[in-house]
Amino acid sequence: MPIDILIIAHAPLASALRSCVLHVFPEVADSLRAVDVLPDEAPEATQQRVQASLEASGEHSVLVLTDVLGATPCNIAQKAAHGQQCKLVAGVNLPMLLRTVNYRHESMDALLARALAGGTQCIVEVAPSPPLTQPA
Repeated sequence: MPIDILIIAHAPLASALRSCVLHVFPEVADSLRAVDVLPDEAPEATQQRVQASLEASGEHSVLVLTDVLGATPCNIAQKAAHGQQCKLVAGVNLPMLLRTVNYRHESMDALLARALAGGTQCIVEVAPSPPLTQPA
């Protein structure tokens, strides 16, 4: 059974990342959810929205991805995921998300390893070069 993915991040990052993934993989819309943490919303209200997103997964396991370790989205995710069929990763980025969406059918442990690898292996220095449309 494929694993659902929930992104929890400072607004508008969660929704923006979801939109980017759906641009490439529109077929995963039902199993990829996002909760934006709004700057003026009480943490309790955000907690309720996160809890509702987790409950929407029903019997599916959920990989929860947050933006910053120790920040409000991560803290809320930790509370919501406690006792749930979830794994939690902080430091979400687009390569990590694309990798997890591609391998949602694997076990949670395998998917977790792919998420961590995707998030780190795609951070590389790229040599600058002049635009191809202009002479060097």
